[in-house]
Amino acid sequence: MTNGDDEVPTGADGATTRSGEKGGSAKKAKKSAKKKNKIPNDVYEAELFRLQTELVKLQTWVRTDGARIVVIFEGRDAAGKGGTIKRLTEYLSPRTARIAALPTPTEREKSEWYYQRFVAHLPAAGEIVVFDRSWYNRAGVERVMGYCTPKQYSEFMRQTPIFEQMLVEDGIQLRKYWFSVSDSEQLRRFRSRLSDPLRQWKLSTTDLDSIARWEDYSRAKDEMLVHTDIPASPWYIVESDIKKHARLNMISHFLSSIPYTDVPQPKIELPDRPAPSSGYVRPPRELSTYVPDHVAQLMGDKERHL
Repeated sequence: MTNGDDEVPTGADGATTRSGEKGGSAKKAKKSAKKKNKIPNDVYEAELFRLQTELVKLQTWVRTDGARIVVIFEGRDAAGKGGTIKRLTEYLSPRTARIAALPTPTEREKSEWYYQRFVAHLPAAGEIVVFDRSWYNRAGVERVMGYCTPKQYSEFMRQTPIFEQMLVEDGIQLRKYWFSVSDSEQLRRFRSRLSDPLRQWKLSTTDLDSIARWEDYSRAKDEMLVHTDIPASPWYIVESDIKKHARLNMISHFLSSIPYTDVPQPKIELPDRPAPSSGYVRPPRELSTYVPDHVAQLMGDKERHL
């Protein structure tokens, strides 16, 4: 299994470079090559539409068959997990496809069996649950940042394959994706968030600390794969230096891994609108409170220049 996100980037001349170092010509060449190899927008949009159409078919099959699916998203900070989850669930019903993005555990939850709060979010029949981060927090950020004890960590590594084997044997279809991003691309994305008021909230102290702890996270990921990449629930690595490629590759693989079928649906026809009733009178507008017309203010006075 490749560990592309842990490789040290090299310049065009083969010299090793690190994020932040000057490498003008190498960086330009790399940027140019990346742009050249990037999927055209029209091809991307067409394929994304096709895949999302298949996801709707999958959703119908899940409801009909009573299937239970769990999809785990893990990976580096700023690796593109959130954007992929958004495209994966964009046209699915929230009653069928739920996103579980659990916050920091409370003091009570810290005293529970570690997997307990995650078990509460597992799917019932006819449901898909997407874990935006999961029980693998213990193998990553908790391990690196010292939020768990060595004993808790070793127990996690020993128990997780058993826990997942139980889920699979009970009929849950479990898919685990690790989003791999290079250190230079991660740093570029962090920098872009600094000046973006819509995405600044994505930068936490833990995210920023991950820059200095790159190799620590690499070792933690490698050890996690050794213990938890098992036949019953293998890990799938998604290379995500190009976000659009990562989205298409992940969704395509996910669909190919589920044995769903096209469920015939009854043809839907809109009924004719009934004739107006002679007994209904709409109440005066003054009796209701309407939202102010903010758009009118933006458009200004249309008769001003007449």
